[in-house]
Amino acid sequence: MKFDTPAGTNPIDQEKVVGKPHPRIEGPLKTTGRAVYSYENHEAAPNAAYGYVVGSGIAKGRISSMDAREAKAAPGVLAIVTADNAGSIKKQGFYVAKPLAGPEIEHYHQAIALVVAETFEQARHAASLIRVDYARGQGAFDLAAARGGAKPHQRQPDVRIGDFDKAFASAPVKVDATYTTPDHSHMMLEPHATIARWDGDHLTIWSAQQIVGWARRDLGNKLSIPQDKIRVVATYVGGGFGGKGSVCSDAILAALGARAIGRAVKVTLPRPLMPNNTTHRPATIQRVRLAAGRDGKLVAVGHETLSGNLPGGGPEIAAAQTQLLYAGANRLNLTRLATLDLPEGNAMRAPGEASGLMALEVAMDELAEKLGMDPVELRVINDTQVVPGDPGRGSPTDPQAASGNQGKSKEGPRPFSIRQFVPCLRTGAERFGWKERSPKPGSRREGRWLIGMGMASAIRGAPIIPAGGRVTLDGKGIVTVESNMTDMGTGSYTIIGQTVAEMMGLPLDRVVVKLADSNYPEAFGGGGQGGAASATAGAYAACVKLREAVATKLGFNSADAEFIDGEVRAGNRRTPLAQAARDGAITAEDKMEYGDLSQRFSQQTFGAHFCEVAVDAYTGEIRIRRMLAVCAAGRILNPMTARSQVIGGMVGGAGAALMEELAVDKRFGFFINHDLAGYEVPVHADIPHQEVIFLEETDPTMSPVKAKGVGELGISGVAPAIANAVYNATGVRVREYPITLDKHLAKLPEI
Repeated sequence: MKFDTPAGTNPIDQEKVVGKPHPRIEGPLKTTGRAVYSYENHEAAPNAAYGYVVGSGIAKGRISSMDAREAKAAPGVLAIVTADNAGSIKKQGFYVAKPLAGPEIEHYHQAIALVVAETFEQARHAASLIRVDYARGQGAFDLAAARGGAKPHQRQPDVRIGDFDKAFASAPVKVDATYTTPDHSHMMLEPHATIARWDGDHLTIWSAQQIVGWARRDLGNKLSIPQDKIRVVATYVGGGFGGKGSVCSDAILAALGARAIGRAVKVTLPRPLMPNNTTHRPATIQRVRLAAGRDGKLVAVGHETLSGNLPGGGPEIAAAQTQLLYAGANRLNLTRLATLDLPEGNAMRAPGEASGLMALEVAMDELAEKLGMDPVELRVINDTQVVPGDPGRGSPTDPQAASGNQGKSKEGPRPFSIRQFVPCLRTGAERFGWKERSPKPGSRREGRWLIGMGMASAIRGAPIIPAGGRVTLDGKGIVTVESNMTDMGTGSYTIIGQTVAEMMGLPLDRVVVKLADSNYPEAFGGGGQGGAASATAGAYAACVKLREAVATKLGFNSADAEFIDGEVRAGNRRTPLAQAARDGAITAEDKMEYGDLSQRFSQQTFGAHFCEVAVDAYTGEIRIRRMLAVCAAGRILNPMTARSQVIGGMVGGAGAALMEELAVDKRFGFFINHDLAGYEVPVHADIPHQEVIFLEETDPTMSPVKAKGVGELGISGVAPAIANAVYNATGVRVREYPITLDKHLAKLPEI
């Protein structure tokens, strides 16, 4: 099915099932312990052996020698896989670090061996017996020190519009500040885990993967296996946040171990191995320069960002959203990437926006103070309905124009498909009681507590990817939908089921949803805030075909047929849906593909975050009191699951603001606090009342479902809202995240 013109009215608009707050349909399985996660597929892969990963003890250099003789002789050991006997492993894929090193070492805890044994304990014990000698090399582990060698990157080309330097220099009010964000770890609840089994030359893995298609592609490329001989199953995933975007060492080594012993092998990464062995959100150093007239309108917007990565890796695109959020004629966006020998930096929830807004939105707060203007009003007056600085759709200088449009007549700057940014700000300010905020920082007290309010804007792209689905109607009137979309606890099972139920005129309990198997039609997966919109559009396309097949089977004109309450209706005629399949099940499959609407319109989600904090005037302890998010994100397919996504993002933002930091040992090149004991994340006691408001919105440029993603909008802008609230409470501006009490304690107002 081709989608190349904005959607009109269709069955989804009935919203009898879609748009309603249904509990997650797989919830009872998870809450009763019956949901089978990847590492628990004992029936599918009986008699599995256990693999234990050995990580490198250095961050840079090479293995001089490895003595595994004692390990091989240990009880229960079946095989030891190393680079010497594993065969060729290519570096192609979403992740650039090699999943099995040797003799060269790229980063600390990079896998150098897999010990396979009859039990986990035997494998772990034998792994401890391997003796490795290294030749340590000189590595680069300090981002600030590596600044001199940083270079531009093609992923985020420089943006220079107008005369930024002149406009900034001549403006009456300006901010020029540098902000830093540390390395962050995904710390998802379920560790990376895989069971691998070979059947002849066919490989099946049950693995914690966010994007099944990428996992299959990258597994095939890395191990030189044809993709049609690989099956990937990821029925349930216990959190990912970008850290399970494709295959990591657990999946590759499980496949190699299974091939070595001729039976299934299961591998999980122990928690202390994960932060250094897999990926993380990279640290940034960001310089933001904003200049405005006395009326608050921006005349110059500059954002320069530096991050580091392994050779071949990409930057944290923290300046990307600054091109889109506010108006301003003169603009400078520079992204620089330094080479570091730390573990790989890659996608983590809202890559780019989450860290970039941590700088931009604090700078906007600082500018508002210099102007003597309310921070909400400053943002309102700098709203724009077109992409700032865009030279026109089809212009050869337009970096976002489709190649097929090059050379066509200029149509003017690209508009946003829909932009309810100002309503988010206004609604949030009214609901939160923003007028009660003290305009003088450090002046509001309740006993020993300093009280402050802060806010920040939110923006996150709304990508949509071609996706398919397969639907089958049986003789009982039950429709089964199959898609390789994944569910990390995000509600994919439920919203896909709701989409099918709406299209086929059924209650949700008459729909069976099967996901996350590469044998099912491709539907992208969970990542980039694109999964929900893409997968439901694929299910829609399949249902259109099924409706046509059912109508034809029952003798209806498909253009006139309505699917309501388990019946097919047209005029005065009504026929049970199940009757169409009385002679056998009817299956339909299709894929939603797209035209150029994403080039003609900038498709984004918008929001506003508000926060109130209390800071202990004696100790500097920060407590969040209440939080509010207002989101405009297309049709909300399920308010209950969408709210869960947003409040989860708010929790993540609280962690980024106040506690999360992978501490780098700059001498030896590794993250010191590489477990949940040392890496602090918010717990229940840290999180107060959270309120989420979804504005009424549908976006017909996205798909016939008119929906967007919302899971990453929920974290974008949260951390700076908290940072601004802490400043309003204390009068102390901290520009180095996380905002821990030691960074402002000495400067707190006198008691």
